[in-house]
This record gives sequence, C-alpha cells and structure tokens, in this order.
Amino acid sequence: MIAAPLPVIGKGALELDGVSKTYGEDRVVDTVHATIRPGEFFSLLGPSGSGKTTTLMMIAGFVLPDGGTIRVDGADFTRVPPQRRGLGMVFQNYAIFPHLNVFENVAFPLRARHVPASELRERVQAALELVQLDRFAQRYARQLSGGQQQRVAIARAIVFHPSIVLMDEPLGALDKNLRYDMQVEIKEIQQRLGMTVVYVTHDQEEAMNMSDRIAIMNHGRIEQLGPPSEIYERPLNAFVGRFLGEANLIEGTLERIEGGEALLRTRDGLALRARFKSIATPGRAASLFVRPEKLAFGGGSDANQVEGTVRRRSFLGNIIRTVVDAGQATHLTVDLPNLSDGPGPEVGARVTVGWSVAHSLILLD
Repeated sequence: MIAAPLPVIGKGALELDGVSKTYGEDRVVDTVHATIRPGEFFSLLGPSGSGKTTTLMMIAGFVLPDGGTIRVDGADFTRVPPQRRGLGMVFQNYAIFPHLNVFENVAFPLRARHVPASELRERVQAALELVQLDRFAQRYARQLSGGQQQRVAIARAIVFHPSIVLMDEPLGALDKNLRYDMQVEIKEIQQRLGMTVVYVTHDQEEAMNMSDRIAIMNHGRIEQLGPPSEIYERPLNAFVGRFLGEANLIEGTLERIEGGEALLRTRDGLALRARFKSIATPGRAASLFVRPEKLAFGGGSDANQVEGTVRRRSFLGNIIRTVVDAGQATHLTVDLPNLSDGPGPEVGARVTVGWSVAHSLILLD
C-alpha cells in the first residue's frame, strides 16, 4: 500500500471553520471559527477547561473533530494523520528522549524524513545555534536545565522548517524570570523564521507579551479575538474584562444613553458615566468597566468621582495597589506606580477616586 503524499505546506495560513469536539455530554469545543494569518503569533488563552488545548490537539491531528473543517493554506487537513501534517509541535513537558543526546533529539524529525546525513548535520547545527545550544550538542536531557530542555524542544520543532509550529503551554514549568527570557527568545525565533505559531497558555501576561492576536476562550467558545491592546482596552463582556488583567467591574442599571455615552446608576446609588456604543434600553442591568491603572486619587472636570475609605494597600513592587470601599456593593482597585513621592493614603483614610469617562466602558450583563 502506497502512503498518501504529504500535503504541501505553503506560507502557514490556518483556518478553523466551525470546529467542534464533544466528550460524552460535554461539548469541550463549541463551533470555533478563526483565521490565522501566515507568519502570525496567535494565542489561545483561557482558564482550565476552556477548550484551548483540545483545539490545539485538533489542529495537530491528535484529536479528530466531531464537526467543522481545519484548513492549512486552503487544503483540508481535518482527517490528515498528524505525522503527515508537517506541523512543528512543542509540548508542555518537552517530550525530550532521555536516551538521546541534544544533537540526536533535534535530528529525530530529520531522520524520520530520511534527510541526507550532510544536510541533516547542517540543519541541526543551524537549529542549535538559533536556540544557543550548539555547544551542548553531546549532552543528555538529565544534564540540562529546564530552560535548556525547552530550547531543545523548540529546536526539534523547527529543524525541518515547518511553516506552522504549535506550542502547548511550553513555559509552564519555568520560573518567572526564565519564562520572560524564553518568551523573548521564542518571539525572536518566530519573527526571524517568519513561521506561524499557535500558542496555548493560561498566562495573560505571556499572551499579551508575545501575541499578534489572542483568542479568549471560555466553555469551548471564543469570547473575543483581536490584538492584545484591543482586547485589554475594549473587552466585549465581563468575562473577558476580568480574565485579561485586573479590572474594576461596577454593577448597576442603565439610566440614560445618549451621544455614545451612558449613565449607570450603581447599587449604592452612585451615578457614573462611561462610553457606550451598543443598543440598549434604560433599565437594563450592566457593568461599568475600568482598569485599575486608569484610576487616581482626586479627579478632573471630565471625570467620574467617587468618595470612599481605603480598605487595603498592597506593595507589589512596581505598583502600589489600593482597594477603596465606596459603598456596600462598590469596591474600587487603584493601581499607582511605585514612585518616591510618598506612601499614598493609609488604610482607613477617606479618599476621592477619579477616572476619565473616556477610560470607562459599559458592558452588558
């Protein structure tokens, strides 16, 4: 029996068209649509159980979708076996072969493809130089640090020149400082090679730091898809606002809507203004969304101003986080940079918190 030819990989465009997966009664991935551009760093971000890893495994071919289509450069890959998709893969646990040294680990995909010895050596050497491991070629996994093992996994994923590389929480086992260094390295490698990366993570900062676009997943669906700055500044709903970074979400009722602005009456009777460009009728439940770094003590003429009592102050290194009680149902988090102009208000102090109307959004419940 002659094996089917390997699908031709082009520039790395990827399309998910209504992809779904159900296990028993649980719809783990629910009709996901996404178009990933060639050379894009695209992240699937969400809490545990949101369906992001299952989506990645369907792209890889390790999980067969129950519905929908997966296309690579226009070709239908939905039922192509994983070993014939030509995609690079970096797993969370690295999946390095302990009985092989670094060189042979990286060479493995090339040997499986029967690449000639001279070309194999050149490709492995180039991949190891790219991840700064060329002088560790003869070492074994047990002799490497976690960061070095991750570099081996990345080199193995890119050595056969795939146009698409899939990464499943590859930095989860690393400490914070090393994680940031590896984020920078992975992004630089991706840009240098011009490859498409689909990256799964539950770390919001990691996704924002590395991604061209992010898909926020929840209960198997994409809640919002867009550039990090757009999702961070303009979330479509309360879940996205809460999940991507810290957020103040003040619940209340819409009282007036006009000129792209709405007046929200909070449960404590406060009247707050925010941007609002959707269609809704007064009396509807809603939340005012504003990021903690947009708040300050005091206020201006075009600002919401709320009086309250400082309940808690936290030193977080680069910022001072202050929680202010402005009523039984209104609690505001204020993040200010850690400057040398005084400690700020103490716990128990009465303060006025203000923020620009332009920095507020109304999110419908």
